[in-house]
Amino acid sequence: MPSLPFEDDNLPLFTVGQVSSMLEIQQAFLRRLDEHDVVRPSRSSGRQRRYTRNEITVIQYVVRLADEGMTLPSIRRVLELEVRIRELESERDALREALREVRRQLAEPPEARGPAGSQS
Repeated sequence: MPSLPFEDDNLPLFTVGQVSSMLEIQQAFLRRLDEHDVVRPSRSSGRQRRYTRNEITVIQYVVRLADEGMTLPSIRRVLELEVRIRELESERDALREALREVRRQLAEPPEARGPAGSQS
C-alpha cells in the first residue's frame, strides 16, 4: 500500500500561519529565519512558504536556542556545524568498517586469500 503524503516528513505541507499557530511563535520570526538562511522552506506555486515536518522540528530547536539568547547568525552556524559533525561521523564509521575489513583480510592465511595473496 502506498504511503500517504502527510506521512512524508520531507513534504512541504504547512503554511507560515499553520506553523506559527502550532509553535505559538510570530509569523515574522519564521520569515526572519528564512531571510537569515536558518530554515529555508520551499515555496508553493503562489510563492508562499511551505514547511515540512522536519523543518518544523528544526524551528522548534531554533526557538529554544533563540530563547537561550543566541542570535540568528550564530544559530545558523550551530546548525551548519551539526550537519558537518553528522557528515564526519558517517565518514568515520565508513572508514572504521573499511579498516575492519582490511584487518580481517590480513588475518586470513595467505591460501585463503586466493591468487592475489600468493607469491611466485
